[in-house]
This record gives sequence, C-alpha cells and structure tokens, in this order.
Amino acid sequence: MTQRFTSFVLLAGMRTGSNFLEANLNALAGVSCLGEVFNPHFIGKKDQVALFDVDLAMRDQDPRLLLRRLRDRTPGLAGFRYFHDHDPRILPEVLDDPSCAKIVLTRNPIESYVSLKIAQATGQWKLTNAKNLKTAQARFDAAEFETHLEAQQAFQIQILHGLQVTGQTAFYIDYEDIQDLAVLNGLAAWLGVEARLEAPDATLKKQNPEEISDKVANAAEMERSLARLDRFNLSRTPNFEPRRPPAIPSFVALEGAGLLYMPVRGGPEAQVKAWMARLDRGELIGGFVQKSLRQWKKAHPRHRSFTVLRHPLLRAHAVFLDLVVSGKLADQRQQLIRSQKADLPPPGQPFLDPAQHRAAFHAFLRFAKLSAGGQMGLKVDPHWASQAAVLQGFAGFQGPDLVIREDRLAEGLAWLADELGLTDPPPAIPDRAAAEALDAIWDPTLDEAAAEAWPRDYMGFGFPRWRG
Repeated sequence: MTQRFTSFVLLAGMRTGSNFLEANLNALAGVSCLGEVFNPHFIGKKDQVALFDVDLAMRDQDPRLLLRRLRDRTPGLAGFRYFHDHDPRILPEVLDDPSCAKIVLTRNPIESYVSLKIAQATGQWKLTNAKNLKTAQARFDAAEFETHLEAQQAFQIQILHGLQVTGQTAFYIDYEDIQDLAVLNGLAAWLGVEARLEAPDATLKKQNPEEISDKVANAAEMERSLARLDRFNLSRTPNFEPRRPPAIPSFVALEGAGLLYMPVRGGPEAQVKAWMARLDRGELIGGFVQKSLRQWKKAHPRHRSFTVLRHPLLRAHAVFLDLVVSGKLADQRQQLIRSQKADLPPPGQPFLDPAQHRAAFHAFLRFAKLSAGGQMGLKVDPHWASQAAVLQGFAGFQGPDLVIREDRLAEGLAWLADELGLTDPPPAIPDRAAAEALDAIWDPTLDEAAAEAWPRDYMGFGFPRWRG
C-alpha cells in the first residue's frame, strides 16, 4: 500500500481520550506517536525534558528543529499530540503541510471539563489497573466552563480554517468512537499503513464511567448554567462582510506633535483634520505605507493614534449626499438607481421635496445592507463598510490608542492634546450641518433600515437609534 503521509499530528485536548488513541496508534506496526512533544512544561511525556538531543531550551528557541528531528529520526510514520495551549509556532507548520496527516479528536466539552476537574482533584491522569482507581466529584464552575468551551471552539475553528485554505481534509474521530475497532482500522487505512489492529488497546482503563450528573457535586447548578448557554449560537450576528485591509494610506499624522489620525471613512474627517492643522505643530502628512508608518512611529516614541466613530445613520446620510447623490461615486450611483429603483436628482441638483429625499435615502440604506453583506457585485466601499470591520482592518497592523465618539469629539481631542503635552489646543468644531440635514428627513423607518444594514455597529458599539 502506498503511504499517503510522511508524518501525522493528533489534534486534541486534555481529557478527550488522546492517551488511549495514542496507545492504539503505537500498537500499529510502523506508527509512532511520541506524546505531547510541544507541551510547554515537558517534551513528550511528564518529566521528560529532552528528545532527539533537543532539550527544553533548544526547543523553545527553535521548535522546528525538534519537529524535523522527530520526522527524520523516527522509523516509519511519526507523529505527536498537539493541544491548543502547546507551542503556537508549530500549528501553522503542520496545518500548512499536506504531507502531515491531521487526526482531529473531539469530545463533548462538558464531559471533558468534568473529567479534567476530577483528574485535578485526584491527581490521577491515567489508569492502567482498576484497583488503583481514585474517585472524586467535580464542582462545576460556570465561568471556568465557558472559558474551557471557548478555548476548545476557537481551536477547532483554527484547525478548520487552516484545512480549508490549504485544500486539505482531516480524519475526525470522537471520544465515543475510539474503542470501535472498525473505526481505528479505518484510521490506519486513511494513514496509508498496512498494519491493522486485532483489538483495541487494553492497557488504559476508563476512569469515570458513571453518568455525568453523578460525577458533579452541584449537578443542579450545572444544569441551570448549561441551559443559559447559546448552544446553537442563535444570538450571533451573522457577518458576511469581507475583511478589510488596514487602510494605512488614509492615515494622517501631525509631524510636530506625534499625533496620528486613522480615519473611518464617512466620519467627521474634515473637522478632525482642521483641528489638527490648528495645533500649529507642522504640516499634516499622509500617504503612508507600512514601512514609512513604522519609521514615523519609531521617530515619535510618544506618539498617540486615534479614530472617530460616527452614528451609523448620520454617517450613511452624509455619505449618501456627499458621494452618491453628488455623483462622485458614479458607478455606485448607477447601481443604486438600477438595483433599488432610487429616484435621484441630477448630480449637483437638490431633491424636489423631503419625501423624495427620504425615499431615495431609504433605497440607499437597502443598497448598503446588501453591499456590506457581500450580496452586490461591486466591492464594499469603505464609506459604508461597517465601522466594526474598519477597526478590525486597522488591527491588522495596529489598532488606535483611542476611539472617540463624535458626540464627545471635543472632550476626546482635548484629552489627546493633554496626553501629548499640547497647551491650549483649539476646540474641535462639531459638524452641525450633517445632523440638521438628517433631522430634516428623519422618520423611524430610517432608524430601522440602518440597524438592519449595520447590526454589528449598533450591537458592538452600543449606538442608540437616532431618535430614541
């Protein structure tokens, strides 16, 4: 039989049955699973501090050295167990390598949590002789379990994404299946080895076979806590919005003050830049790329960066007037007219009346919802991308020190000036005209449409309706 892989990794977690699965893998001729090779506290197994002439210090300095030696110096098909809290530098190495087989072992998270609590209480992590069994009841802690659950889910999402982007698949096996001989031999066939098991390994014994309610001291409290969990993630706000780049070329710095503005398009950019210019600390500079921005930051060690959030409905209306109605975004204007039947005046001309204005703006909010949700043919324009997505894009390079709400712009900028030791800074001038233009056409349906278009901004940043 042709061997499909040159190595393997068993992606699992504590108390998922990984010891038992490792024992069965090692029972296959030509297969070697060498334990938790990248556990931060030991190499392979408890109290072992070296493997293949690589000690802990060498491994911490260069974990890839140990990975290479494990593969080169082990006869047959070599692998190891990897948990979410092991050396993070190794996970991309194995996920990106199609010649490394991925075995993903999972277990019901409440069962693994209770098993973990019992093992911590008894100090017994393996059982080879039933007469040595130590027993204890776990005490369920809701906050601790949620942390345990989130770590498991994040690890599984990371694995799945790594496999998807590299076009690979894994052999998924659940705790309930690891004593199924047919499944174990199916794993052997998938690995491409000729050996087969005649029976599951009998060395390790199940430690806590009782019902889970009998293993928990506060079972009623556990049941109430689990009932509050959103098991199917029903409260999640779906997000199909494309990821955004950091938008570094849009950043503006005040050279003499070490001040960096990271604009959210559609916000009060003109007012903020005018305030920065009035500080009289040199010229505003922009056009950064990552290299030049790093150089600027190094040259200004006390620098501060900031951005300003605007109410989603106000931001949408300002963009609608300034860019779409005006015709500056000609392609988007035509698509709005075509897809939403928007009745717009000729570029540069006013609306006939508030009713026409309101209806056209409502059409734009529907258009923006479809656009931000990836349902339009054109790229999502940064002026109506969600502000949450824009800030996540910033974080791809470096997030801002300060996020200011437009309605507290004067206080936020004054705080920044004080941080940088700027005396008597000029006050920021709010944009009253934008708010007045929106007030002239507002009705409750506009609030509802904006909340549907940018639910992440309303939920994530706590924006109220324009008129409560």
